[in-house]
Amino acid sequence: MADATNLNRPLCCEQFGSGAARGCFAAADGSLQWEAWGWRWWDFSGAFTVKPQRLAGGAGGALGTASPPLSSLIAVFLPQGFPDSVSPDYLPYQLWDSVQAFASSLSGSLATHAVLLGIGVGNAKASVSAATATWLVKDSTGMLGRIIFAWWKGSKLDCNAKQWRLFADILNDVAMFLEIMAPIYPIFFTITICTSNLAKCIVSVAGGATRAALTMHQARRNNMADVSAKDSSQETLVNLAGLLVSLLMLPLVSDCPGFSLGCFFFLTALHIYANYRAVRALVIETLNEGRLRLVLKHFLQRGEVLGPTSANQMEPLWTGFWPSQSLSLGVPLHRLTSSVFDLQQLVEGHQEPYLLHWDLSQNQVQVVLSQMAGPETILRAATHGLVLEALQGDGPLPRGLEELRNQVRAGPEKDNWVIVRDTHQVLDKLFPKFLKGLQDAGWKTEKHQLEVDEWRATWLLSTEKKVL
Repeated sequence: MADATNLNRPLCCEQFGSGAARGCFAAADGSLQWEAWGWRWWDFSGAFTVKPQRLAGGAGGALGTASPPLSSLIAVFLPQGFPDSVSPDYLPYQLWDSVQAFASSLSGSLATHAVLLGIGVGNAKASVSAATATWLVKDSTGMLGRIIFAWWKGSKLDCNAKQWRLFADILNDVAMFLEIMAPIYPIFFTITICTSNLAKCIVSVAGGATRAALTMHQARRNNMADVSAKDSSQETLVNLAGLLVSLLMLPLVSDCPGFSLGCFFFLTALHIYANYRAVRALVIETLNEGRLRLVLKHFLQRGEVLGPTSANQMEPLWTGFWPSQSLSLGVPLHRLTSSVFDLQQLVEGHQEPYLLHWDLSQNQVQVVLSQMAGPETILRAATHGLVLEALQGDGPLPRGLEELRNQVRAGPEKDNWVIVRDTHQVLDKLFPKFLKGLQDAGWKTEKHQLEVDEWRATWLLSTEKKVL
């Protein structure tokens, strides 16, 4: 009886990553008998585990033979260690991203077909040299636009990666629409496809840069290269499927421009919808200005800190990539002072390693950062600026801020610096509670995605400063 009991008790067990474990039993003939591999499958709602089954007979199951065929595909197209090696939002984002990539591939086939018709492919009267010149002008325009856009907006893309990602894909749809319409107006063909290629080059910069930022968010085991490589594999598979479908679709629509345009609009609608769902599925745990504004507003009105999931669901996606005109971090000191009196007034009451200037008439907050300012200092400075912005709005506020709001509405603009000084005192009590609430809710406060310029300053007229 004791021997029979021991046969049913596993001697050891093993598991691959976070998959289901399988046990090893002693067979009657003294050999080791392994359980068959179970498999764990993740969907949008959570995970469930299929329990491993005992193998019939005495044969042991090997990883290569007992694992389901699906596991091989998982190893090819998903990062090693999935799902523990990536962020929780990885799978829903990648699924919707694959849908948008498929729709974009089909739309691109229709646009390429239109461009080739426009430059004279299949037309005996078309000139090879003219077609070559058109192509070169198109490419050079795009290259120039790529350089200018990278210089103009390159440093801003990290702060609002989701918004710029969505913007890039919509701009790509606009570019493809221009390519489809180009052959209809031959006199404007060159200008149209140059404009289209310019837009596509902007898309390549914005899309590539934001994809890199999202890869940093998704990689949880210092595995950015693996996550990026598997994303490339997924995209290649989707594009291959799109290519095969395009080979079947193009002969059906090539002789019917109206049907071709209808297919393009349908695919564009699917592309934009899938992009929106993909970007909305992202849950980024670092604060940019948009997410900080939402979280702070909720905290001031209700005393609670929104978690990353709730804040990301509420974050605006269509207009969030426009730079804020109300809050500027890291401005040069010489912009705010022109005399000793101005400097003394600016420094008075500031014990933190930043100086804040509030222009009430334009509702603009400008922050000078010290050389000692760290991430928490920048987060406090941004919070300070948004609190001043809230003083001009409506809605409930904590008692100390409500009194300051009444002073703002009653006092002259020359007393702005007094309000700034008084908000420092309120924040001394409010910000530590807000910061702890952020950390408890799951926000990563040791880093941020706030837009900060490179200017730093030191000043001698300040009192002892704290370094956060």
